[in-house]
Amino acid sequence: MRLKKFCHECGGPLGDREAEGRVRRFCAACEEPVYENPVPATAVVVADSARRILFVKRSVPPKAGWWCLPGGFMELGESPEECALRELREETGIRGRIGDLLGVTSSHSEQYHTVLMMGYLVEDYEGEPRPGDDALDVAFFSQDALPEIAFESHRRFVRVYLAARGNG
Repeated sequence: MRLKKFCHECGGPLGDREAEGRVRRFCAACEEPVYENPVPATAVVVADSARRILFVKRSVPPKAGWWCLPGGFMELGESPEECALRELREETGIRGRIGDLLGVTSSHSEQYHTVLMMGYLVEDYEGEPRPGDDALDVAFFSQDALPEIAFESHRRFVRVYLAARGNG
């Protein structure tokens, strides 16, 4: 992760200073700490009538060429649920309805340091999956033939889904 070099308020240079019990980036001109926060993201489990799970083959780093759940980063002004459904539509072309929250977890990212992941079950989807943004392919996989999944947080959401349905 690249450290921030300049204050987002005044443009002054940042340094490191003890503040609020930990070392933080600090703007000497503003006399304020610059808070570094996790980046929020979502992922969704979509299962068809045969209880196969939908995966997206990534076209971008990290883990380009690996399979993952549809999902991505929240944008300003949207809720986690809106993010999940937007990313589903962008990556697979299908629309759905948010069902259960499968969990919240964090994971390390080389680019963002910490990503806060929220996983949802999507129910009552419509449309035929097709690769969209950031996707080389989309496919349903049966629970006994899952692909190698790119991210631990996505593996966790799949395990929660399967356990809740008596298959984990």
